Amino acid sequence: MRTKDNAVEREVPEAVLKAKQRFSIIGNSPALINAIERAVKVAAVDLSVLVTGESGSGKEFFPKIIHNLGPRKHKKYIAVNCGAIPEGTIDSELFGHEKGSFTGAVATRKGYFEEADGGTVFLDEVAELPLTTQARLLRVLESGEFLKVGSSEVQKTDVRIVAATNVDLLRAVAEGKFREDLYYRLSTVTITVPNLHDRGADITLLARKFAADFSERYMTERISFSEEASRAMMLYRWPGNVRQLKNVIEQLALFYAGEEISRRQLSEILPASSSADTAICTVHRDGPDRDRDMLWQAIFAMKNEIASLRDELGRCSVPAQGQRATAVRATELPGEGVATTSLVRYEDAPVIPSLASTLENSERELVVAALRRNGGNKSRAAEDLNISTRTLYRKIREYGIDETFE
Repeated sequence: MRTKDNAVEREVPEAVLKAKQRFSIIGNSPALINAIERAVKVAAVDLSVLVTGESGSGKEFFPKIIHNLGPRKHKKYIAVNCGAIPEGTIDSELFGHEKGSFTGAVATRKGYFEEADGGTVFLDEVAELPLTTQARLLRVLESGEFLKVGSSEVQKTDVRIVAATNVDLLRAVAEGKFREDLYYRLSTVTITVPNLHDRGADITLLARKFAADFSERYMTERISFSEEASRAMMLYRWPGNVRQLKNVIEQLALFYAGEEISRRQLSEILPASSSADTAICTVHRDGPDRDRDMLWQAIFAMKNEIASLRDELGRCSVPAQGQRATAVRATELPGEGVATTSLVRYEDAPVIPSLASTLENSERELVVAALRRNGGNKSRAAEDLNISTRTLYRKIREYGIDETFE
């Protein structure tokens, strides 16, 4: 098998293909293949490994690869989320405690490092460890020694440590939040897991996999994706990475079972704009693909600006008593269903409805007109409006539209 990176093909090692299949890893991007290859190579060598990457990018797969392909595979593998354990109990969880060492210690307890002797301990969110616990962890890495809470007896353990973080540990070191000596002990080998938006076509592969999994699990009709929706997914920033993509696909699979997902339906599920986290990423390509990507980015930016403008208009005050707006203009953007209203001036007249009401009336008229044009056929009316049939039914209920049309 070969993967492409800027038109240069690279043979994927057989060991990497087997690891992908065994651990159900989806994707062919060069950055992902490189990360898996590093994990496969370091598995056989008993070194500490630091896995870095954004939250939700799939870091948890790599310690499993390292453990299961290494010499410790028949021993225990224990995963510890350091950020989920309170600071007051983290030492007891990791190193154990003696009976009576603190309130609630009714019996002697083994810690994870004692339980996993001979195996592997995965420390997720390692940057969340308190400095005192970091000192204890450093001792384990250097000599394999530790003390239970409330004990003066030194104990030995033989564990391999794989740590993961979404924090820049060098910056944490500079800020005094992480020990420098511990950082260099943990990062003997570093594996960087790529962000989802840097993985290109892997996004659509994962989307189809999540859609198929949802359909099989809940016995629903499978959704598919239009070309525009697929392009939009590849341009989106995905701040929550694979975890966010799975969440979005499952929502789409629930509400639009059996449909081909359009860009509009996708945009309804994605978080609102305005936040830097939801910005569309820049995809670096040359030629026609690059031009198309730039055009899509411009369209998304324009759509976000329109949505912001609509929100502002909706918050505008109702004209003062005795005034009315003249030269009111309502327009609809093709394929968006977003009405915008411009007010030129106010004149003495009876009170007019709010801008939000004007927008609703315009949208209601558009729906009614489409239904009339299509003789009440909702599928054709929805296609005419460039919205899904499900959305059309919702609009009919929302505006109390009479469904009988000659």
